[in-house]
Amino acid sequence: MKDVRLLDMPFDPAAAIDHFAADKGDAGGVASFVGKVRPTGGVEALELSHYAPLTLPGMEALADEALVRFDLMGLLIVHRSGLLYPGDPIVLVAAASRHRRDAISAVDFTMDHLKSDAWFWKREKRSDGWHWIEPREADYADIQRWQ
Repeated sequence: MKDVRLLDMPFDPAAAIDHFAADKGDAGGVASFVGKVRPTGGVEALELSHYAPLTLPGMEALADEALVRFDLMGLLIVHRSGLLYPGDPIVLVAAASRHRRDAISAVDFTMDHLKSDAWFWKREKRSDGWHWIEPREADYADIQRWQ
């Protein structure tokens, strides 16, 4: 019912979604979100690092919470770590449910938590060097609506 992956290599979001949806024949809807490295602001690269003993277990717990909160037939979370470049996929969240609202809400819930409450450190490389990326106020506001 859940598939949670932490990868240090590139992945193909379309293929992952197709594989996820293939055995969800009774689903009325499959919703997904793919986050990519933005090429704006002079970003040349993005590096994501994490603390292995916490990251995957934290992602698994988040998936469990989404499965309890929403009426889902399945949930897929794929997250990259390591060095990525503009256009590279960073994260994929897909949810399948009998009705679209649960699938859409589960993806939104999961992404809000990954964005603000995650176990990753992010830094961007620009022409003047590396810069750490912190969650924005809007990210914290997004997560508050799930309290």
